[in-house]
Amino acid sequence: MPNTAPSLRFVIVGGVAAGASAAARARRLDERASIAVLERGPDVSFANCGLPYFIGGEIRQRDALSVQTPQTLKALLNLDVRPSTEAVAIDRPNHRVQVRDLAGGTTSWMPYDRLLLAPGAVPVRPSLPGIDDPRILTLRSLGDMDRIKAAATSAAHVTVVGAGFIGLEMAEQLVRLGKNVTLIELADQVLPPLDRPMTQLIADELRRHRIDLRLSDRVVSFAATADTLVCHLASGTTLSTQLVILAIGVRPDTALARAAGLALSERGHLRVNDHLQTNDPHIYAAGDAIETTDLVTGTPSAVALGGPANRQGRHVADRIFRPAHTPPFPGVLGTAIVRVFNVAAGLTGWSEKRLRAAGRPFRTVTVNDNHHAGYFPGAKPLQLKLLWDPADGRVLGAQVSGLAGVDKRLDVLATALTGRLTIDDLAQLELAYAPPFGAAKDIVNLAGFAACNARDGLVTLVDALPADPAVQILDVRPPPLVQSHPLPVPHALNIPLGALRGRLGELDRARPVVTVCALGKSAYFAARILAQNGFQVTALAGGIRAHFDPLSPAKLPVP
Repeated sequence: MPNTAPSLRFVIVGGVAAGASAAARARRLDERASIAVLERGPDVSFANCGLPYFIGGEIRQRDALSVQTPQTLKALLNLDVRPSTEAVAIDRPNHRVQVRDLAGGTTSWMPYDRLLLAPGAVPVRPSLPGIDDPRILTLRSLGDMDRIKAAATSAAHVTVVGAGFIGLEMAEQLVRLGKNVTLIELADQVLPPLDRPMTQLIADELRRHRIDLRLSDRVVSFAATADTLVCHLASGTTLSTQLVILAIGVRPDTALARAAGLALSERGHLRVNDHLQTNDPHIYAAGDAIETTDLVTGTPSAVALGGPANRQGRHVADRIFRPAHTPPFPGVLGTAIVRVFNVAAGLTGWSEKRLRAAGRPFRTVTVNDNHHAGYFPGAKPLQLKLLWDPADGRVLGAQVSGLAGVDKRLDVLATALTGRLTIDDLAQLELAYAPPFGAAKDIVNLAGFAACNARDGLVTLVDALPADPAVQILDVRPPPLVQSHPLPVPHALNIPLGALRGRLGELDRARPVVTVCALGKSAYFAARILAQNGFQVTALAGGIRAHFDPLSPAKLPVP
């Protein structure tokens, strides 16, 4: 007779991204294992990244977000899935978990051979006066989604606190519903993980859709009336609204792990080794609650994203059921993207602000181009910022924003980071080209070219126009473009690039020159002409498009 005894008892705490992925992979690897999934909430294996889009109506069927149910998981994978069941204690010496049935209130002990903690994270809800008003909501689960969608029905005005990825998605979807929206952000920019110049298109898109954007401000208290909530801001202003959505970040849900004596980081994330084991070799951890390794620097990193969580869950199952064939978990990049109406922006790897804060040497270039061949109809602008190590040229990070093709470039750059490619490698990448899809020299190649030029001393780039009036500002754009979008510098001189060689006499060789154009490319060409004619010259990185909305009057940075 076949042996039907369980080969291993695998208990998983958390049934969404990491937990569900681990359970499904474990069953595919071992048909005889006993696999139990404990989920404190009522839903398992749901698509939490799609929650804002159901609220706004882009996703019309709620069931589309329920990837699996306990019943389908039982039928398909023979999993013991227990929703509304909370793990309340871990008895490590005896390898068992105490569980509470939240519906009936009963508790029992469940034995395990291997335990996976995938509890995820919970939204940050600061201790502010009035914060407990039921009209102040967060978004993390299907139940949260239902509450926000219901509350938004009768709300004419909604305030979103936090302009990160979730806050931006919610602001966009609320406008889709016809709501008046105010977006409040403590930082002086939207999308704080990105460097500020790379977020300008997003900020301008928000304003074009009449979102009241309040930067460098925060809520200090809430006051309730029968019909409205009054938000008191640190700036001294007040704001009346009918609904508030907090989107100011998450914290790891690791109280169970802390009580069990498992090692945590200073920020409360579970510490794991390169096989995602905690300091107890029988207990693994994955998802938003863990601190793993940064793929670029090898330093500790915590990334609360669905992609890494799913891969980590799969890795844990592989390590438990086929350890000899499972290499170490490589780490995370934090690749992320957001769409806000017609604009998208995202990043992979390290930003300039993070590199500066860490004291790590880096160099950077910003380039602009179209998402496919400019002569083919429908070409849309793209902007790409590349950061690399000056010692060896290795790519450290990148950010992309634009109207189309942002995801494609981020994916290429994330792959480059994973493969430890250099700026020379980017310059030589052979990417798919046909006029409807790309250009013969893709913007990723252009970034590699620009970085190599900067490294090799062919151009010196500056990120702002100098305030010193002794420095000559040379605008090499065509005169009609200069007239429609003049530089905010009274003494700027306009000499179109095509006429520059014949008009060098109009410049003072004894004074330094900064070249400026719309996208950065012509400024580089002009800088090469001037440098080879004896001028001390620098070029404005990324052109004017990198520093202001091309549909608005120029607002260039000046130190």
